[in-house]
Amino acid sequence: MAECEPNGHQFMDLTVPEYAYMFGFLQADGHLSEQSRQRGRLTVEVNARDIDLLREFQRLTPYRSSITGRTRSTNFAATHTSVIWSLHSLEARTLLNELGLPYGRKSKTIDVPRTDFSPRDYLRGVVDADGSVGFTGKGFPFVSLTTASTAVGRYFCDYAKQVTGVQRTIKRNARDDIYNVLYAMEAGQRLAADLYYPGCLSLARKRAAAESLAPWARPAGMRSAYTARRWNETEDRILLKLDNPAAAAEVLDRTPQSCHLRMWRLRSGRVPMPSRQ
Repeated sequence: MAECEPNGHQFMDLTVPEYAYMFGFLQADGHLSEQSRQRGRLTVEVNARDIDLLREFQRLTPYRSSITGRTRSTNFAATHTSVIWSLHSLEARTLLNELGLPYGRKSKTIDVPRTDFSPRDYLRGVVDADGSVGFTGKGFPFVSLTTASTAVGRYFCDYAKQVTGVQRTIKRNARDDIYNVLYAMEAGQRLAADLYYPGCLSLARKRAAAESLAPWARPAGMRSAYTARRWNETEDRILLKLDNPAAAAEVLDRTPQSCHLRMWRLRSGRVPMPSRQ
């Protein structure tokens, strides 16, 4: 197998951060096609502003490849200029396919690599291709991933739980049958910092967006969304005495929905009634 200059590592050794990232990006945004007589090619098309990433892919690949541009009209712009990286080598295509990059349409069938790999670099590649990083309309930091692959969606959630402590359960969107996974506030901030570490290979604009999340701090008075607040017997007695979720919410500094649910649980026997004083 050919080695890649200048780093001297074997091509697509996924324990190498750059190759793990590259493979994740290719799985999400690349297209592997084949024709008769073992012909075929790998292509990746990105916005012209992201051409530097394709140049890095070309540098990391010890096989002959090319970068070309094209301008066309789309549903979003009268003119859209993109750049395409193309790789024809049968040896390279065979290796990528064996690692888990399918030929043809692949969105639902892709899986995490079938060998040892660098998790956060692989996932950063997936997020760069099929995710978003930045601030919500309300100014809260977030990292999100849109994927049709159950395996990749679950792996992303498992990894993010280790980093953020937040558990997500994925469910397909009924409209377009894909998964939309979102981590916001401190969870998004922590995940972005982990994935986009200093000096990592990534889309420059997304790395800049991830870095912009670091100074954010939760506004004063906003309760943490991930801090569980348990009910105690004193609160239960006040709730039952007032017999009004809205009124109890003001007294207990809880939401009316929380008070309504607690009252139902008490009266239905789902939780024990408080002892009398």
